[in-house]
Amino acid sequence: MEYEVRYYFPTEKLEYLLRMLRRIDGLKMEERSYEKTMQFDHPCKEMSFYNKEIDGRFRIRITKNNTISKCKISWKRRLPTTIENEINKEEEVEININYNEYDNLMFIINNVLKMKSVESYERYRTIFVNDEIETAVDEYPFGIALEIENKSSNPEEVVKKWVEIIGLDINKAYRLSWDDKYSSLCKSQNVKRYNHVAFGLPMPKVIE
Repeated sequence: MEYEVRYYFPTEKLEYLLRMLRRIDGLKMEERSYEKTMQFDHPCKEMSFYNKEIDGRFRIRITKNNTISKCKISWKRRLPTTIENEINKEEEVEININYNEYDNLMFIINNVLKMKSVESYERYRTIFVNDEIETAVDEYPFGIALEIENKSSNPEEVVKKWVEIIGLDINKAYRLSWDDKYSSLCKSQNVKRYNHVAFGLPMPKVIE
């Protein structure tokens, strides 16, 4: 089970957020990485991961920086209880794959399992971590997300604690997913919505 909160900021806030997190004692800053995440659906329409009964996301993600290249398969699903409390609680299962097997993995996904490519997104991620939490600063084409995820045995208490340390308001956390945020921005700003969100495309903007 994953416990986390997420906040969105304008792109112009990136350097401010990075400086602020660097100043917090006990947080280790990791190398900035490029990520591309692809989301797929079940080949049978009646078993779609996107229907209300399941409400899940099957994802393949590649992560690259100057020192590592990684590939991961993950399943993430909102639960009926996800937003009952102040901290998001979601079902999440992850499998790490040898990056050199990426092409074979995609062959199986596309040609054997016949899964449907639904959407994808690019971002740059910088992680700050300690024994209790992982805080990620995510640079999306439409804005910045700051995510605080529990890594301890006292999930809700720890997330609330670090929300306060960082100086955020738990009541202002965004409770839905990145694609919900992107879609709402496109609608409110009358910008074309792309299924594959990438740098260089016309994008809406998070406005403070």
